[in-house]
Amino acid sequence: MGGVSFFLVFLAVVVVGAAALLAVGLSRGGGSAVGLDETVPNLPPVLLPEQAAPSDVDNVRFALSLRGYRMDQVDQVLDELRDQLAAKDTEIAGLKRSLETAGTRDEGTEG
Repeated sequence: MGGVSFFLVFLAVVVVGAAALLAVGLSRGGGSAVGLDETVPNLPPVLLPEQAAPSDVDNVRFALSLRGYRMDQVDQVLDELRDQLAAKDTEIAGLKRSLETAGTRDEGTEG
């Protein structure tokens, strides 16, 4: 019976210690437990170029963390963003071709 009592005391000490560490982490870290949400300094920032292309969205990679975002949701949003950028690029290219075609027709009628 002595072994069971020792185990229960040991378990109680571990639980109290974990709660104390959590409390200290919450009071120091502004809401996060013992550095769980701290950024890793050696990872580059996640940036898109000023004129992002669909292929730029494909190359975005986020750092993993314990309390991070669900990867399937991030992937879905990035896929949608890539598709929207590609559609806008296609539409802009078509409008530019229309303007160029209209411009050459106008030049031909003026001369």
